[in-house]
Amino acid sequence: MIRARSAVFGVMTVGSLLSPLAGHATEGALGRPVAGTSVSPNVGVIPDQPVWIANLQQLYMDGSIGSGREVPVGGRTTAGIDAKIAFTLATMMKVWDTGPGAWNFASSFTLPYVWTTVHTSAVFAGPGGNTFSRGASDRASNLYDMYFSPLIAGYHFSKTTHMALSFNVWAPTGQYDKNALANPSLNNWTFVPQVAFTHLMPEYGLEFNAVAAFQFYTRNTATDYQNAPLFTLDVMGVKKFGNWGAGLVMGTIQQLGDDTGPTADRLNGFRGHDFTIGPIVTYDTKLGGKAPLSFSLRWVPTVTSKNRLDSTATVMATATLVF
Repeated sequence: MIRARSAVFGVMTVGSLLSPLAGHATEGALGRPVAGTSVSPNVGVIPDQPVWIANLQQLYMDGSIGSGREVPVGGRTTAGIDAKIAFTLATMMKVWDTGPGAWNFASSFTLPYVWTTVHTSAVFAGPGGNTFSRGASDRASNLYDMYFSPLIAGYHFSKTTHMALSFNVWAPTGQYDKNALANPSLNNWTFVPQVAFTHLMPEYGLEFNAVAAFQFYTRNTATDYQNAPLFTLDVMGVKKFGNWGAGLVMGTIQQLGDDTGPTADRLNGFRGHDFTIGPIVTYDTKLGGKAPLSFSLRWVPTVTSKNRLDSTATVMATATLVF
């Protein structure tokens, strides 16, 4: 169970998995990824034994865009936005019995639940933007869009260097109302090819992890809004102290082109980017003395952003069990 134990957090890109309903530099000011949340310890390791991996993740984000910026939300624009978002994600991963060779394979499925409140100082109606109402708030609490990875292919370069390739899909299964400020869905399909990498240095108690991905969105047919592709990169370094670990996480999201559609065109494509950095603490143990159980807690505040939610209160906690 050496690799199974070290793969405790190779469950998925859960963090890039997460993406609320308020986006910037994508409709709602966020899109699906939250910078600094997709990378985890041993994220590039797929176990060489047939196991199940269960992951429970809680993400909280309190972000805003100043009222001096217009934000596209539901076919309209708002004068800035303040959003509080809490995601609970439950993931199950099945590692298939493919033997102890260099390649190992897995599949995973995530059921997310979202709670969010959104406030803005003004809402502009329609692509003309010439009628508006002052002050508006909304909230939503429901199942979010489902996320699944039909195939995750892990490759072991050596006992200390690993890679995982995956093609991930967000399905628009959540409820959506184009007239709402808060929605438990983005109302589009999102396709996410991704590569994860892990390098271990056990002699020094160090490990390095990185996750890079592209996100390709279909058009939101309710608002005729087309999000441009995004590139995401998260990196992490962790130093182990027995069962405990401490390290640093950095993440960036870069939009690869302009958004399109009536609202996006009025906002000159609403292209955005952001960068986050913050600490992470981990703890590894065994449930019943046998099943590897791991916990982590990170804080990844925004350092700089444009047309994306700026948050000093982005916190994520995870618990992962291998059995």
